[in-house]
Amino acid sequence: MRGLNKVMIIGQLGRDPEMRYTPSGRPVTSFSVSTTRSWTSSDGDRREETEWFNVVAWGNLAEICKQYLHKGQPIYVEGRLQTRGWEDHEGKKNFRTELVANEVIILSDRRAEPSEEGLAEEMPSEDEFPF
Repeated sequence: MRGLNKVMIIGQLGRDPEMRYTPSGRPVTSFSVSTTRSWTSSDGDRREETEWFNVVAWGNLAEICKQYLHKGQPIYVEGRLQTRGWEDHEGKKNFRTELVANEVIILSDRRAEPSEEGLAEEMPSEDEFPF
């Protein structure tokens, strides 16, 4: 049986993207995206809940994200979930789940058309993670 790991979100950028480079020189950009859902409770009250996603883009898509994205912008992100684990300097194990983007579309700024193409990126090897 073949598995499926695909995530699609529409939300707002929580902060400006931060770009770094792996030791091999490959660009990686990270940013956060919030999604908000609202509903009416059984007692008629209007409720709202915000979920935050940590997003990572690699290669050409990382460079495009750094150049065109900014805090507060509505965007569409498509990719897959990945959980990384590491040990800090005190020996404590840490885990972080991220949305690894393979497509990003800006929903409000038509000047940013290059990022609407959505680029497929091959995943780096484990030793290329800069964090």
